[in-house]
Amino acid sequence: MSLIPPVLLVGFGKMGSAMAAGWLEEGISPSIAIDPTLPASHNTHLSVIAGVLDVPDGFAPAAIVFAVKPQQAAVTLPLYARYADQAVMLSIMAGIPIASIQALIGGHAQIVRAMPNTPAAVRQGITVTCPAQDVTETQRALCDRLLRAIGDVAWTDDEALLDPVTAVSGGGPAYVFLLAELLERAAIEQGIPQDLARLMARKTVAGSGALLAASTEDAATLRRNVTSPGGTTERALAVLMAEDGWSATLSRAIAAATARSRELAG
Repeated sequence: MSLIPPVLLVGFGKMGSAMAAGWLEEGISPSIAIDPTLPASHNTHLSVIAGVLDVPDGFAPAAIVFAVKPQQAAVTLPLYARYADQAVMLSIMAGIPIASIQALIGGHAQIVRAMPNTPAAVRQGITVTCPAQDVTETQRALCDRLLRAIGDVAWTDDEALLDPVTAVSGGGPAYVFLLAELLERAAIEQGIPQDLARLMARKTVAGSGALLAASTEDAATLRRNVTSPGGTTERALAVLMAEDGWSATLSRAIAAATARSRELAG
């Protein structure tokens, strides 16, 4: 397979660096990442620089990936207006709609908005992606390739879905980590030593996720498979599935996160 074309990555935090690592593994043409908080560095395929003004004049990226915090969009995006007519703009900023990105960059920028999640760090992410109407098939294919380097990709033409997507899969890893945290705490409360409690909690969450990924059965069936009538799991699920249990709490949590994503649109 040919190398990924040159990319200008704006933001080199956890998600930006995870994406860059995936591109380097797949093979990428000489590219640039910008992050003012990091010291400059250089290798054959990826140079990290400290500011937009340091981008070499001759550098011609095929894609610009915005991986900065949404609160930085208004200051950051106009700095890249000079690339509007030559590169597809791929944004992974939560809550910032395509129309706002277009207004900040100007020109005839072709924009793709995406929401990945942190399992991208181990190439197990899921990214839901929405293109603007004028994005070409070639640009869409490039964005798809950039995102598949960190996991699975799903496309939608309904941009409104990206707010609940942000709440569910974007924030979802935090909810899973909270589950592991609470399992560990509950195990300790029942007298299990901390090291064993942590091992049990982590392996249970990770193993259950692997089983879910490998199975053709839905989550409800897998849950029932673990639940013997009259057994211990059934007793625990009676608490978790009560009217004021997980179902209601998680619904409120997702609704709150979705609302916050919409607020970020400003």
